[in-house]
Amino acid sequence: MEYKFVNKYLANFNIAGFTYWDGCRAFRDLEIGARLRLVREKENKFDPYAVAIYYEKCKLGFIPRGQNQMISQFLDMGYADIFEVFVQRISPDSHPEKQVGVVVFLKEAAEVFND
Repeated sequence: MEYKFVNKYLANFNIAGFTYWDGCRAFRDLEIGARLRLVREKENKFDPYAVAIYYEKCKLGFIPRGQNQMISQFLDMGYADIFEVFVQRISPDSHPEKQVGVVVFLKEAAEVFND
């Protein structure tokens, strides 16, 4: 039995806390379609469901509070590989908290039958 992965839209949002992390260091390297990585921060004292967003080694910020609970639970269970996260929008002239839009896709395992 083989599986093929099909992306399904899950969420989109602006990166929360972009002003406070490494966003300004990575900003000129970001482009639409750049792959991002999610990292669960269980010990975050401000948000029990905190999920950080990274571009390479740069922490850009977080999934906004109120949109992170489901994703954090999947990450807690070890399912980080089911998410694909990309830069969806870059707005250099916007307020820093609205400069980078992100889209999250969920990989759906679809069974493929071989003859």
